[in-house]
Amino acid sequence: MPSALPEMRQPSLSTVPSLVQDREKPPEYDNEDREYDVFISHASEDKDEVVRPLAMALKSEGLRVWYDEFELKIGDSLRRKIDKGLANSRFGIVVLSKDFIRKGWTNYELDGIVTKSVSDEQVMLPIWHNLTKKEVIDYSPSLADKLARNTSSFTVEEIATEVAEVINSK
Repeated sequence: MPSALPEMRQPSLSTVPSLVQDREKPPEYDNEDREYDVFISHASEDKDEVVRPLAMALKSEGLRVWYDEFELKIGDSLRRKIDKGLANSRFGIVVLSKDFIRKGWTNYELDGIVTKSVSDEQVMLPIWHNLTKKEVIDYSPSLADKLARNTSSFTVEEIATEVAEVINSK
């Protein structure tokens, strides 16, 4: 009878390569220049199950989090607030889901995060929620190549702890 295989764990997010390959060294981030450590891009349908608990867990880890429920007030310009959050965050978490893929605002945010990632102004940290690799490939082959965390394999708390470790190490 063959022995059981050891559990496979994905590598740490700290080893995530940039969208720009063969960079000699990672970008340097001045924590004091940015108002937020992380911007969370997500579909509203994913708030209850993943995003709100993730935002709260990241805050408990001591991170400065741009999350719409923390930042948006009645009468605010959605576009301006999102642009400000994107511009003033060192990292961008993208919670990819079927709802995320079909929405306009989330794609607007993703475009901003990808643009900042390519120019080394921000690091993208993708989280897949109820998505398969094939679905991500069909949506965006370049995103499918980026090491992500999947909510089917990791708890929100595990993801938050790892994200905090990555952010605090930069």
